[in-house]
Amino acid sequence: MTRGATAKSRQPNGASSIYLGKDGRWHGRVTVGVKDDGKPDRRHISRKTRAEVTKAVRELERQRDKGAVRKAGQSWTLETWLTHWVENIAAPNVSENTIDGYRVAVNHHLIPGLGAHRLEKLEPEHLERFYKKMQETGSAAGTAHQTHRTIRTALNEAVRRGHLARNPAAIAKSPRLEEDEVEPYSVEEVQRLLAEAGKHRNAARWVIALALGLRQGEVLGMQWIDVDFELGVIRVRRGRLRPRYQHGCGDRCGRKPGFCPQKINVRRETKNVKSRAGQRPIGAPDELMDLLRRHKEEQGRERALARDLWTEKGYVFTSPVGEPLNPNTDFHRWKDLLKAAGVRDGRLHDARHTAATVLLILGISDTVVDSIMGWEPGKSARMRRRYQHMTGPVLQQTAAKIGALLWGTAPAMSTPVPERLAVGASRGSSPARPTVYVARLGERLMPFSYRAHAEAVTAQWGADHPELSAEVEEWDREKWEHHGPGGATAIGDRIPDRRVVYHAHALFVVGGHRLYTGQPAQWSAPAWEFEADAYTDLPVRWHTRRRPGREVEVLVRGTDEGSVGAAFGDACAQAVDRTVNPGGHGDSEV
Repeated sequence: MTRGATAKSRQPNGASSIYLGKDGRWHGRVTVGVKDDGKPDRRHISRKTRAEVTKAVRELERQRDKGAVRKAGQSWTLETWLTHWVENIAAPNVSENTIDGYRVAVNHHLIPGLGAHRLEKLEPEHLERFYKKMQETGSAAGTAHQTHRTIRTALNEAVRRGHLARNPAAIAKSPRLEEDEVEPYSVEEVQRLLAEAGKHRNAARWVIALALGLRQGEVLGMQWIDVDFELGVIRVRRGRLRPRYQHGCGDRCGRKPGFCPQKINVRRETKNVKSRAGQRPIGAPDELMDLLRRHKEEQGRERALARDLWTEKGYVFTSPVGEPLNPNTDFHRWKDLLKAAGVRDGRLHDARHTAATVLLILGISDTVVDSIMGWEPGKSARMRRRYQHMTGPVLQQTAAKIGALLWGTAPAMSTPVPERLAVGASRGSSPARPTVYVARLGERLMPFSYRAHAEAVTAQWGADHPELSAEVEEWDREKWEHHGPGGATAIGDRIPDRRVVYHAHALFVVGGHRLYTGQPAQWSAPAWEFEADAYTDLPVRWHTRRRPGREVEVLVRGTDEGSVGAAFGDACAQAVDRTVNPGGHGDSEV
């Protein structure tokens, strides 16, 4: 009888149990699943009364049945989870720019503000109060909104992995984010910008931004293989990444990595455009293709002038020594251009707004606009609505253009497009004159439209090189165009630039010992822009390079003597380090 009663009271395997412990408290045990080692995951609950423990057991059973019980294992705080997520889960799977944004949100905002919370104890109200505090202490609404998106993504992953039953960030109200008003530039403002851009290097960079609306990274990442002159097409394939530097001095300089004299860029220069819509061909006007042809010719002259300082990487827009443009430097050039042109201050992205605005006003089909701007088909309606909010001057000037097209009433053009940017204009073109004045500088022939220019160059160049002959000759223009080197395009209308260039050179062998070659360590020499030898127009430029074998050479050059001297010391220090520790600079050990 007793054995039968015992059998009837026995609970089935896996069922919850409630009992009074020797400590005087009521205890409950609930099986919620299986642990990683295969054993039952049986959770323990303790309360003062049977009613309380019964209620807690029933609640845990309901969570188990809904699949909302937190996974057994590590007890995460928000700090430990966010640190694990951003470095081990997100970093290997997202782009460089995305992980940079995640790290800022995690390390500068979320961990200092909320990191001590237990992950399962975090509530939506904690997040909402945190967003409010961020904005009260000076953070922009956009920063708070980016922080909200980051923690929502991180906690979604915690829910997916069973570390969290629900995502409080999906429930919390995100910070209100008001979209910035689109302020495209007027036609007159665009003309003034192009007129000013024509006076500087890389003028085509700003024409592309204002005419085609390419993003900054897309323009700076463009290479010559992406420009099809025959078809008149530019292909967008990649975007420029912001450099990320590390110390090359062993963190001994006391500066931030970006200001270290021996800084090393540890990030690739470009990445492929992330979406299929972003990888797109764009038809370019003939005027723009002509401008790019002239830009390529100018880059060829810069390559010849820079000589051994030039690094050939195939980019369309480069520094004077062939390196891709830094996005931060490009941004400051835009600000300088706005100021010099007398145009209201604006974001670099406003150039893209301007191009999109013109396309939409002119009634270009949505499909074509999406293709040019790189918007995802089916997801771009919101973008088009935003860009179609036009300012009065743009509407009025576009109406004037339409009037000119249909009724022949030409709109007023307050600022003419400069000759450099005009259709068919060629660099150095001049009115036809029967005589060309040729400065014969040793074996070099330099043609000029004006005799005074030829005489000035001859006199100064002759003083720089007294051992060589220098004289002015008169040539018939037709003879020069048919037999002179460079033809009509070589005839100059101005005096070439001349400056003093300071040099420094050293050679180091294995072990960091300096090899004395008989050449002076530092010297100066006059240099004209038509002379490729030892020319630079930068205050200072230096680099070290490994020669065949184990020797490391130091080359420093610039127009500022003090900067060259200071850089020479930094360059020698790097060269010594390269001979002692070649692997630390990416050199082969052999």
